[in-house]
Amino acid sequence: MATGRTHRPATRSRGIPEATVARLPLYLRALTALSERSVPTVSSEELAAAAGVNSAKLRKDFSYLGSYGTRGVGYDVEYLVYQISRELGLTQDWPVVIVGIGNLGAALANYGGFASRGFRVAALIDADPALTGKPVAGIPVQHSDDLEQAVRDNGVSIGVIATPAGAAQQVCDRLVAAGVTSILNFAPTVLNVPDGVDVRKVDLSIELQILAFHEQRKAGEEAAADTALPAAVRKQSADQVSADQGPDGDVPAVMPA
Repeated sequence: MATGRTHRPATRSRGIPEATVARLPLYLRALTALSERSVPTVSSEELAAAAGVNSAKLRKDFSYLGSYGTRGVGYDVEYLVYQISRELGLTQDWPVVIVGIGNLGAALANYGGFASRGFRVAALIDADPALTGKPVAGIPVQHSDDLEQAVRDNGVSIGVIATPAGAAQQVCDRLVAAGVTSILNFAPTVLNVPDGVDVRKVDLSIELQILAFHEQRKAGEEAAADTALPAAVRKQSADQVSADQGPDGDVPAVMPA
């Protein structure tokens, strides 16, 4: 099996837009779930709903892969799984180094989803001497002094940074100097990298803040609806009084039985 050092995905050379590339993992996740249920084919509408996109966008995305489905039948699930996996480079072995083995780094090391998607955690690095040699997910932690050697020995091209913010840039610089060309950054800071190095940032606090914004907006809409209801009731009551008034504006007396 090829290593991540010698083979890279062909998405850029084939002109697939970055927005499409970002959606391919969503399609693959939905397709994998269908494959596990032994579903042979899927329509664009069904797959789009499972992936959370509209069907027209899905068909456009798949056209970049040269996959158009069959009218009246849909898409072959197993073939699409293979096709998207190949396009994303997941049919290869991608050794990964994780730097920063605190709570988050240890959780990432123990995540079983990496191996099933073509990623192999090859090395764990931390600056704390107390962690050196301690196994995490069956892999002994190496001291940060050994970072460059670990990258070279394992042919690593993807690095994961899970350090505190203050240490992230220095770790990033060392990874890049050692030959790492793609970085997944969990540290709450922006990394500066040279051309040719790709960085994906995962900031959990920012995602939570965005959710907080939406929760606040929903709460404001609910409050506005609550205050609008009494006004509507008052208007309805006023309209009823107006209807009950006589021609001179007086409420007519009750007619005798």
